Amino acid sequence: MAAEAPVPLTEDEIEAGMTSVPGWCREGNQISRTYDIRYHAGVAAIVHVADRERRIGHHADIDLRFDHIRFAVTTHDAGHQLTVADFDLASRIDAIVAAHQSIPLD
Repeated sequence: MAAEAPVPLTEDEIEAGMTSVPGWCREGNQISRTYDIRYHAGVAAIVHVADRERRIGHHADIDLRFDHIRFAVTTHDAGHQLTVADFDLASRIDAIVAAHQSIPLD
């Protein structure tokens, strides 16, 4: 049996979702957030996030620089639209990155 395709959210649902992930910014059909974090702590955070992503079957685009890390989330299987899974992952990323002593840049 094939898995059901993720359902894109309506504009009203996206607006409600944005209130559940303070600090995340909407950029078209994705949400993103940047954190100030030391490079090696960023690597550790990426490993932690990647493990969680593997378990839930959803992943973010990740950009690690010397002093910051940026996560961008959209649902590729929904035609690069926002779904409930994106807001769930954003919330999980916030918790994981906070555990690695980052500072949100928002």
